[in-house]
Amino acid sequence: MHTNVEQIFTFIDQESTFIEEQQSATYLEGVVYALELWLEDKKVPTVTNPTKEQIRKAIQLAILKGMKSTSQVNHQMTPDAIGLLVSYFVKVVAKDKKELSILDPAFGTGNLLYTVMNALPSENHAYGVEIDELLIQLAAQTGELLTHDIQLFRQDALKPLLIDPVDVVVSDLPVGYYPDDETAQDYFLHSKEEMSYAHHLFIEQSMKHVKPGGYLYFLVPNTIFESKQAPQLHKFMKENGWIQAVIQFPASIFKTKGQEKSLLVLQKKREDLKGPREVLLAKVPNMTNKEAMELFFQKIDIWQEENAK
Repeated sequence: MHTNVEQIFTFIDQESTFIEEQQSATYLEGVVYALELWLEDKKVPTVTNPTKEQIRKAIQLAILKGMKSTSQVNHQMTPDAIGLLVSYFVKVVAKDKKELSILDPAFGTGNLLYTVMNALPSENHAYGVEIDELLIQLAAQTGELLTHDIQLFRQDALKPLLIDPVDVVVSDLPVGYYPDDETAQDYFLHSKEEMSYAHHLFIEQSMKHVKPGGYLYFLVPNTIFESKQAPQLHKFMKENGWIQAVIQFPASIFKTKGQEKSLLVLQKKREDLKGPREVLLAKVPNMTNKEAMELFFQKIDIWQEENAK
């Protein structure tokens, strides 16, 4: 007996492989074709009442297979374990809200944001920004199959965005230098000595597009506060927001050394609010260790209760 996830993946995989072999297309282009068939009801997977998470996971498996055969740096996906942990943090903050607006300025295929949206009990409307045409096409099809309320923008997210401020920003930030120095000059975090860091500029852009008091959840390099441009970043954060938490993920989640990331949780300043009593600094234990993970979540809950007083 195959699970819904297996059945959906098999359907996408067979159609994608057929297109890859018959039309000299890439496997990812085949995934686009398979999802289009599904959306148009021309061919559909044999499944009964699949959940949104089952659909997302199956599509993710197919996209991951396609990404393994491409060497493009921007074709990477946020691991599920990280997405689920980010969802936990967002849920803690959003528990009293009936509606939530969310932005991911580095949307990719949408896997991180869709994981969060699937986990939230509240109604939510989201915005995604992505410059890569293939990735945003995959993201749009996935969002339609998941019936999520989402608006997508294909553009450089560091250029002006026609998006109203949101309650929450969630993003796996692209790491490296930003090549467009002319655009970078409009930012406080523009570097005068060398090319500016894209992940720094994304933090500043996101801060502009979140409501006062809103939260920002970023996946950032573990070394973000050790770089040459870090002092300027510290200054920007101190002036505009509060660091709520820095959570380091296990190195085992990442393929190679040097790719390790942490979850940086920021809150935009608001006049009637105060910063956290204590910044949560923690390391995620081995995620297969159930007892250790339970203790970790207890620590988060205690920290949240203390800060809420």
